[in-house]
Amino acid sequence: QVQLVESGGGLVQAGGSLRLSCAASGRTFSRSHMGWFRQATGKEREFVAFIRWSGGITYYADSVRGRFTISRDSATNTVYLQMNSLKPEDTAVYYCAARDNIIPSTTPRAWGYWGQGTQVTVSS
Repeated sequence: QVQLVESGGGLVQAGGSLRLSCAASGRTFSRSHMGWFRQATGKEREFVAFIRWSGGITYYADSVRGRFTISRDSATNTVYLQMNSLKPEDTAVYYCAARDNIIPSTTPRAWGYWGQGTQVTVSS
């Protein structure tokens, strides 16, 4: 089993920054991916970014590329999402996810483990 606990959400003005954290426990992730997804009110959950645990390969949604950075700390099994130049349209509940597969995916249903989510609100 895998447990994921997010933190770091909050209210920020447009143009500001936030850093989300996701603490993972329960098993190792040597052949896995960790990702961030988000879900705005009334919309479907969408992919934001993922990182391959071994090697650190990253991939981003077009809407956040160049503004968000995903990273991981292997020593503490923690994944981060640094969000800069935030926009009101970034407002959503952000979820950390884990996929126990060497092949990455941007489809939410392909990820087997999820955190409880953390709210990010960007005011204009």
